[in-house]
Amino acid sequence: MTKKNPWQTVKSTVTYDNPWIKIIHNDVITPAGTKGIYGVVHYKNYAVGILPLDKDYNIYLVGQYRFPIEAYSWEIPEGGCPEGTDLLATAKRELKEEVGLTATKWKHLLKMHLTNCVADEVAHIYIAQDLTEGEAEPEDTEDLAIKKVPFETAYEMVMNGEITDSMSVAAILKAKILMAKGEL
Repeated sequence: MTKKNPWQTVKSTVTYDNPWIKIIHNDVITPAGTKGIYGVVHYKNYAVGILPLDKDYNIYLVGQYRFPIEAYSWEIPEGGCPEGTDLLATAKRELKEEVGLTATKWKHLLKMHLTNCVADEVAHIYIAQDLTEGEAEPEDTEDLAIKKVPFETAYEMVMNGEITDSMSVAAILKAKILMAKGEL
């Protein structure tokens, strides 16, 4: 197994660019030495997710219609963090914005690549604890529902396919493991 890049880029062309993503078409030489193409979606923001966990081990989920998958989705609070912006500050802003919560205890839970076969998007997920409730302040583009559920209910929602968002699934499963080990 080689750890160096076996791909050779012959030519790269930006085929689409907006404030959130850039799509790059690459003419390449594949690891097998043949000519090929590779499309890459470059994300201009980091993805940030928050697992808000109260003292009774309830979490807050956000429900919204997701345009790309044409389906309603229950998720942990999530948002975008522009490159060069503090990740934790963004997590705090998103938690307040989407569910109206503030937290005094924060822990970085995990870093993950969301779809590394076609995109370079990186996600950072935090657990927020010692929560205080307030008013949500959603953006104009957000039509959100909020529900507070026991952690075990959210875990069951993952296990039975009701929660399919990758950041939410990863956060809930990792938190479940940490709870089983007595680390959360």
